[in-house]
Amino acid sequence: MTTFKMNILFLTQILPYPPDAGPKVKTWHVLQALVRQGHSIYFVSFVRPEEVEHVPALQKICKEVHIVPIRRSRIKDIGYMIRSYLSRRPFLVERDDLPEFQDVVNKIVQQQQIDFIHADQLTMVQFAIRGASASQNKKLKVVFDAHNAVWTIVERMRENVPWYLKPVLGIEASRVKQYEGELLKTVDHVLAVTDVDRVSLEDALKLAKVTKKEKISPITVIPISVNTQQIQPVQREPNSMNIVTLGTLHYPPNADGIRWFVEEAFPLIRSNIPDVKLTIIGKNPPKDFLRLANDPNAGIVVTGFVPELDPYFEESALVVIPVRAGGGMRVRILEAFAYAVPIVTTTVGLEGIQAQPGKDVLVADNPEEFANSVIRLLNDKDLQDQLSTNGRRLAEMKYDWQVTLKDLEKVYRKFG
Repeated sequence: MTTFKMNILFLTQILPYPPDAGPKVKTWHVLQALVRQGHSIYFVSFVRPEEVEHVPALQKICKEVHIVPIRRSRIKDIGYMIRSYLSRRPFLVERDDLPEFQDVVNKIVQQQQIDFIHADQLTMVQFAIRGASASQNKKLKVVFDAHNAVWTIVERMRENVPWYLKPVLGIEASRVKQYEGELLKTVDHVLAVTDVDRVSLEDALKLAKVTKKEKISPITVIPISVNTQQIQPVQREPNSMNIVTLGTLHYPPNADGIRWFVEEAFPLIRSNIPDVKLTIIGKNPPKDFLRLANDPNAGIVVTGFVPELDPYFEESALVVIPVRAGGGMRVRILEAFAYAVPIVTTTVGLEGIQAQPGKDVLVADNPEEFANSVIRLLNDKDLQDQLSTNGRRLAEMKYDWQVTLKDLEKVYRKFG
C-alpha cells in the first residue's frame, strides 16, 4: 500500500488523556491510530482546569495542540437552555458553541493546508462545517465521528425521569434527532460505532426532510476498541462476594443505571447472600451515592475516581453494568472483557457488542432477573471462569484497537 499522509484537524469536546472514561478511551485510540498511520494531527479541544496537566501527552503525538478553556456551571446551562429554545437548536449544541473555539479552528484552516477535519462527537461538527467554509482548500473534507446516536440517549432518558421532565427531554430528543439528520446531509462521511447507531442515525433523516437532489453521507461502522496488550487479565480473589460497578457518575445514564441496581436489584441479592458487597467506582458520584456509602449497614463502598482498576477487579467476583439508557457501545464492558472479569448487564448495555448471552456475558432487564443472574454467578465458580475466558478472547479477537481501527485508514483513503 502506497504512503498516504494527510493533515488532519482533529476537534474534540474533551481532552482524551488519560483514557480513563468511555469517550476518552474511544477518542484516544482513534487519535493514536491516525498518528500511527502517518498523518499529521492539528489537535483542538476544550480543556477543564483539572485537565491542563495532561496536555503534554497530546503534544508528544500531535503536530500542534490548541486548547480552549471551559468551565461548566448550572447558571450558564440555564442561559444555554434559554438560547436553545430561541434558536430551536439542541441544548447540547448551544452549550458548546463557544466563539473562542471557532476562532481557533478558522485560524488553523486559513494558515495550514488541512485536508480533513475530524469532528469527534456531535457538538464538534458545527465548528468543522464553519471551518471548512473558512478554508481556501475546496477539497477539504469533514468526517463526523459519532460516538453514538445522541437522540436515542435523550429519548431513553425521557422514559426514566419524573413526569415533569418528560416534555423537556421530549423536545430535546426531537431537536437532536433533526440536527443529527441534517448533519448526514452536510458532512462528507460519518463514523458510527454500531449498526444500531447507524440505523438510528439514518432514521434521523426522516425529520431532516431529504430531497431527491440531496446527497446523503455514507456511514461506516467502526467499533469502539480497547488495548488488550495494555490491559491484561487479573487474578480474581477466590470465593469473593464483592460486586463492582463503574462509570463516569456525573453522566446521567450511568448514574441512573447504577441507582436502579442499588435500589431494586441489590436488596434482592443481599437477602439471598447477606455478606455480599458492592463497590461503586467513578468520578463525581452523586450525593445519594455518598449517603449510601456512609451507611454502615448498606454494604456499599463508593471510591470516586481511581487511577487503577486492577486492584478492585482482583478483589471482585464480577462486574455489573446496569444500563437503562444510552447509545453507542459500553467501553466499561469491553474493558471488563479485557480484564477477564465476568459481567452481568442489560440488553441496552450489550447493544452493539457481538457477545453471546450465556456464553460471554449474562443479560437481564428487570430487577428480579438481574439479581438472580448475579446470585447465580456468585455461587458458580465454573460459570465465572467460563465468562472470564470467553470475554477475554472476544476482546482480543474483535475489539482490540489494532484490529478495529484498520478500517479507519480506508475511510480516509477513499477521499484522499
